[in-house]
Amino acid sequence: MTTATPAPSRVPEAVHRRRWAILGTLLLALLVVVLDNSILNVAMKTIATPAPVGLGASQSDLEWAINSYTLVFAGLLFTAGLLGDRFGRKWTLLGGMLVFGLGSLLSSLATTPGELIGYRAVMGLGGAFVMPATLAIIMNVFERHEQPKAIGIWAGAVGLAIAIGPITGGLLIEHFWWGSVFLVNVPIVVVALVAMFLLVPDSKDPNPGRLDPIGVLLSIVGLVALIYGIIKGGELADFLDPKAWVPIAVGVLALVAFVLFEKRTSHPALDIGWFRNKVFSASIAVVGVVFFALMGVSFFGVFYTQSVRGYSALQAGALMLPLAGAQLLFAPRARLVVDRFGVRATCAGGMALIAVGFLGYLFLGATTPIWVLVVLGFVMGAGMAHVMPPVTVAIMGALPREKAGAGSAINNTFRQVGGSLGVAVLGAVLSTVYRDGVADHLAALPPALRDKAGESLEATLAIAAGTHDSALVTPAMDSFLHAMHVVAGLSAGITAVGAVIALLLLPGRTADTPGGPGKATAAPESASDPARV
Repeated sequence: MTTATPAPSRVPEAVHRRRWAILGTLLLALLVVVLDNSILNVAMKTIATPAPVGLGASQSDLEWAINSYTLVFAGLLFTAGLLGDRFGRKWTLLGGMLVFGLGSLLSSLATTPGELIGYRAVMGLGGAFVMPATLAIIMNVFERHEQPKAIGIWAGAVGLAIAIGPITGGLLIEHFWWGSVFLVNVPIVVVALVAMFLLVPDSKDPNPGRLDPIGVLLSIVGLVALIYGIIKGGELADFLDPKAWVPIAVGVLALVAFVLFEKRTSHPALDIGWFRNKVFSASIAVVGVVFFALMGVSFFGVFYTQSVRGYSALQAGALMLPLAGAQLLFAPRARLVVDRFGVRATCAGGMALIAVGFLGYLFLGATTPIWVLVVLGFVMGAGMAHVMPPVTVAIMGALPREKAGAGSAINNTFRQVGGSLGVAVLGAVLSTVYRDGVADHLAALPPALRDKAGESLEATLAIAAGTHDSALVTPAMDSFLHAMHVVAGLSAGITAVGAVIALLLLPGRTADTPGGPGKATAAPESASDPARV
């Protein structure tokens, strides 16, 4: 392997001098987007409570409150990245933040689960323009040798948001109404908009391709139909029901059509040829696997800490601090581990730590010392901190600089799609196993209450309290714990597959440039795409 001659400075001096202030501003945008989802996890139990305390949301409503955001987000990321590359990443970032703030305000005022789901979709629309722009701007204001450090800080900020979110959400839930968890985003958005307008430079692709509305439409239809079918199958406890398998089939066909169309069109939203790069494809797969497993488990984690263990929303939020704190601590330093051991060993080791954390959930019961959960959270956070920064560097470094928006969109798309599928698939497994486990104990209830009670642990406990039937509580807890163990075991297996992918396909010690593993991902630089003040 030859030693490349260091490239000349590509970033204007005026931008270079304020690059860390720009990064701080971008992290503020990232913070509010990630903060929202971590706050929502803490608020789910309250939102599920009947009015006037909550909205009386069902398990499916709660899943769609998450999925309406992530599906719109993932479905529009391709277009958002292309629009940023075409018209300027600063302006798509500003527009996305404005829409996100409006969606947050509307969500705080929702009066029904349906309204909340719709307004969360508006937030997803804004987030779709924010996320790819932040990472693309980082690639255009930092020189290549500083990009791994900046991306590590960017990834660590996710941990900070996860840490702040549950605590903030818990405080708000204890002192205000549930809508405050969305309203809190508004002042942050206002501050971020002012800082972005003053500090962030604009950058764009000098030779953008045409937009691809057919490809975007196919991807949205495919994802929405697929996940809707999976959620419906979980609700019905029967994936062979036409209400489940028909939308699943439609989703699969639409996604196949999307791939075929992208391969043939002259202006694809997603260049399928990028996936011929083994390291790029492996990094994308690892991102999807990690978030598939983590999002599914985070969904039931809230109900374990609050419904089974009886902790308040604030206490439940505090119990997530070790996972978030480990990410914040280790993610900015992951590049040092990569320099010493290589991308392959670092990522595979991180995935192994995450799998160990999932296996630890198998030992959690109704009376397990809570420090066990704290340790498991720290282990999983440390693992994630050694996975996300190196694979993000590999993904972004594999593409030309002028395609930074598209590269960021792909990275975030697979992360969000993986997380959305995790909530849908593992949520469906959780619902099905729980329903099967508690069914015999619900036989004494009136038929009108039986189906509702079997929908989720929270629904069973609510009906047990309403009918003063305390005999349902222990079987419901036991059934939930069993379902949680099944999902945790599945997540551990899925993460182990990700570790194998990392071992087989990611490079060893060849990742000697910030752009990625040697020649395989040394992206060409375009001299016509400087960051502009």
